[in-house]
This record gives sequence, structure tokens and C-alpha cells, in this order.
Amino acid sequence: MALPPSRPRANYDYLIKLLLIGDSGVGKSCLLLRFTDNSFTTSFITTIGIDLKIKTVEVDGKRIKLQIWDTAGQERFGTITSAYYRGAMGILLVYDVTDELSFNNIRNWIRNIEQHASDNVNKILVGNKADLVVSKRAVPTSRGQALADEHGIKFFETSAKTNLNVEQIFFSISRDIKHRLAEGDSKSEPQTIKISKSDKAKDLTSSTSMMQKPACCSS
Repeated sequence: MALPPSRPRANYDYLIKLLLIGDSGVGKSCLLLRFTDNSFTTSFITTIGIDLKIKTVEVDGKRIKLQIWDTAGQERFGTITSAYYRGAMGILLVYDVTDELSFNNIRNWIRNIEQHASDNVNKILVGNKADLVVSKRAVPTSRGQALADEHGIKFFETSAKTNLNVEQIFFSISRDIKHRLAEGDSKSEPQTIKISKSDKAKDLTSSTSMMQKPACCSS
């Protein structure tokens, strides 16, 4: 008798959905292109709605397929992007180190996460355009680190132009999510209770004595 065709085995161990959020112009699309295509462009094109890139990486010996969603930063697209918070497993909050307003708005983005995303979503704070000269910097590294510490999340400064810490931010959040998922899998496994020989003997003695006792009450 012919065997049924076997289902193709997935070529990855984990499927992880990531979300890039932050104000328009902070470099979310540039970070994504640098990570997925190892390319960089100085031309600024506003993302309309949502863009998606997929990349498979290896983390701690596991193959992880990343779905990375690049959201539009403008408020008028808020109704579009809010739907993509649901199901996100990791969120990268991006600001521009030369733009203090984009940094101050991170708190608004965090409130959006609290409203729309799951409670256990992993987050990471990213200060982009760190390659620019010090005279152009508006947000010192210490302020970024302090904000990250306040919310208990990791913090990196990056440059899509020079490729500074770009891989690190995606690998770092992917590793944290993988650990969280692995812990969830281990907790969901059935617990095995071992019974010793002495416990078995006690149970047998107890059940035998109950069978030999006369009934103390009658109906």
C-alpha cells in the first residue's frame, strides 16, 4: 500500500515577528535595509503604511525566520500600524540621536505598545544615526540608557550608514524572544512524578487495610 506523502519539514526552528516603530525620518527603513540587504541609501522615501522584509538567521544553533515589519511613523497612519502590534513578539523603538523630539516621543510609542501589544512582548530601544558628528547630536547616550533602564529594556546606539550595531539589535532581541519561547515550551511539558518503591508499598498496605475494615455505618 502506498504511503501518504510526507509533509515538508519547516526549514526553521522559530518564526518571530518583529516590529520597527518610531517617528518618521528616524531611519527605521534604513536599518531594515542594512540588516536584510546590507545596503544603504541617503535618499529619503517615506514608508506608506507597512513594509515587510523576511530574513532567516541562526541564533544559538537554532534557525530563526524573522518577519520584520517597518511601520509608517506619521500619526495619520496610526490606525494602520496599531493592528500590527497584535501578534508582534518583539518591538524595536527607534529614535534619531540628532532629533530630541523623536526621543521624547518614545514615551508615546511605549504607551501605544501598552495599549495594543501583548503584555510579554520583548522591547529594545535604538538610538539611530550615531555616526553623525557630536555637534549635531541632540540626545546624549546617557539619556537613552536612562530611558531604557526606566522601562527595563536593552539599549543600543546604531548607524545604518556605517552598519554600527545593526546586526546586534536584531540578534539581541531575537535571542531574548527565543529564550522566552523555549521557556514557555518547557513549562507546557507534562510533569512526570516518580513514585518510589517505599511509596508503592505504603499505598498497597493502606488500600489493603481499608478493604479489611468493616463498615461502620449502614444505610
